[in-house]
Amino acid sequence: MNTRQEALRTQLLELGFDDVRFAKLEAINGTGLRNWLAAGMHADMQWMERTAEKRLDPQLVLPGAKSVVLLGVNYWSGMVEPQERTGRPIWARYSLYSDYHDTLKPALIKAGQAIETVYGLGGADYRYYVDTGPVVERGWAARAGLGFVGKNGMLISRRFGNWLFLAAILTTVEMEPDPPLKMSAIGDGEEVGLLCGKCSRCMDSCPTQAIPRPGVVDARRCISYQTIENKGVIPRELRAKIGAHIYGCDVCLEVCPWNRFAQASRRVLLVARDEIAQLPLRELLELTPERFASAFRGTAIKRVKLAGLLRNACIVAANTGAVDCFDLIVRLTGHGSALVRTHAVWAVFMLAGKASADVLLAVARATETDTHVIEEYAWWDQISAPT
Repeated sequence: MNTRQEALRTQLLELGFDDVRFAKLEAINGTGLRNWLAAGMHADMQWMERTAEKRLDPQLVLPGAKSVVLLGVNYWSGMVEPQERTGRPIWARYSLYSDYHDTLKPALIKAGQAIETVYGLGGADYRYYVDTGPVVERGWAARAGLGFVGKNGMLISRRFGNWLFLAAILTTVEMEPDPPLKMSAIGDGEEVGLLCGKCSRCMDSCPTQAIPRPGVVDARRCISYQTIENKGVIPRELRAKIGAHIYGCDVCLEVCPWNRFAQASRRVLLVARDEIAQLPLRELLELTPERFASAFRGTAIKRVKLAGLLRNACIVAANTGAVDCFDLIVRLTGHGSALVRTHAVWAVFMLAGKASADVLLAVARATETDTHVIEEYAWWDQISAPT
């Protein structure tokens, strides 16, 4: 046993991290990542292309890097009942906290200081990231035995199920690696899902069939991508499948049998924002810039911006038959954002039907100038035209 390393592990656990593991930084076979990018499955996340080589070669991130410290923070709320049963919009569970990028950072700063103290290093001898840098966190976490990569492409912990935030600290210190649960080749995917057995619940349950094969998620079809990362129009063929998911999606995580081992988060490094899940759809459709800023200040949800959240709310309203919100959706067809108007028009047609929508939106349509919104009206004309 490496005494200094175990002392460091103890210190990091005391900071509030729920799991601490170590891995040796080695060359990564990038076939899987390159094939995924070549297939366009990253959608318009061009930053993933730009950082691909750094992800595959840690030396490009931190010259002289020898090891990586993997840190897991459990965010399982302990809520067993699916959000679908509440009748409210569904939020990805991670979003119901203050932004983890911000709340984990102070602990990571202290973790860096601990590494400096234990190993006598300087600030240039390590670099930390919380899900934002060019690091293959899930792959390294699997290599270090923090969990394994499941068929849903997520890291699955035998202690915490699918509910871990991951942080990584690259360092020039050569540390003794922790053993993986099973040997795996980072990036290739051939070891993905070995501890899933024959189970394919995540793949079968995905509303948009975004997991074409084990461990491979096609962002172009993923509800999380469409409702968060996509800053434009959500493809019409996917809208109805989004259901009540207003920000992100946990379906492929929720159905995993490994979650039976999950335990409620200690929330040492997390700040719960449970009030967000209680927001009714009508209030979301009435959001102003000021109310949006106050309601979601300090959360990851602010990334989608007001127009993006209103876009998503229009889709949820149509999918859930929210006729009590119909007046607000009609009003949004005149919103200042063309992105919002596009999806509001779709929602009006979905809820009211072609004939009624034509009458209700006649004035708005006559004055519309944006290409996307005009195309939305034209699409309804086309599907209603006699064949």
